[in-house]
Amino acid sequence: MTTAPAAGPARTDAATGDAAEPALRCTDLTYSFGETRAVDGLNLEVAQGEVFGLLGPNGAGKTTAIRAITTLLPVPTGKISVFGLDCARRRMQVRRLLGYVPQQLSADSGLTGRENVELFARVFDVPRSERRDRVDEALTAVDLTEAAGRLAGTYSGGMVRRLELAQALVSAPRLLILDEPTIGLDPLARASVWDCIAQVRAGTGMTVLVTTHYMDEADEHCHRLALMHRGRIQAMGAPGELRADLAAQLGADPDRVSLEDVFRHHAGAGLTGADRPDEGGDFRDVRRTRSAARLR
Repeated sequence: MTTAPAAGPARTDAATGDAAEPALRCTDLTYSFGETRAVDGLNLEVAQGEVFGLLGPNGAGKTTAIRAITTLLPVPTGKISVFGLDCARRRMQVRRLLGYVPQQLSADSGLTGRENVELFARVFDVPRSERRDRVDEALTAVDLTEAAGRLAGTYSGGMVRRLELAQALVSAPRLLILDEPTIGLDPLARASVWDCIAQVRAGTGMTVLVTTHYMDEADEHCHRLALMHRGRIQAMGAPGELRADLAAQLGADPDRVSLEDVFRHHAGAGLTGADRPDEGGDFRDVRRTRSAARLR
């Protein structure tokens, strides 16, 4: 795993946030659905330029936290800031700094790849004079230029996910948030999605916050991880640090402790079959998988 490249000169104003602040800071974030507390006093910081993994079993509160970070849910208790901007008070400014690939399917099968990205360029208010070039750049970044004229409904599962990544990248976000970005994909498609993310980061220094159930992805691509369970952070650190800490607790050989062991230790149970959807498939398979795997 390589160190994140330095970003270009950062502006500090109301539109871009504070260059000296973390990319993301959550302070005592709490969110409840009725009597169910989905997020319970979450404290979290993500440094600028970092790839940060948020791990945990279904129901841990990860997606609820992400929806609050992306301003899709209000912040009833606690505080969230993105590059120093308060998510509760500066929602529109925060949204302009974010790119978001949700777990749910966001591509339209009845539009071409280019039309899908153009739609998001309009939604994110990309200036008309820049729109064509930004769409081209986003499609190039995810290696979909040749397929851009085809209907998204003809895409493979991996192409759909890369298209959704292009949709998020067209606004040139400073913080990219990915909720299960490779769910249901075969190993080659998963690798291609991460290759795209790495290439964009190499050119921009973009910060990435990602949730995943694939421990190999978290181990290889994330600089730091937080393991969330029952709404709280149970452990945080670099992948190697988390493995070493567990090995020390167990008196085990560090080389024989995996990140999956760390996950099981803090979550209290392994992943179920429902958390391991079949890999591969086409657009319809992605839609079915995404609906079945939606976190509550």
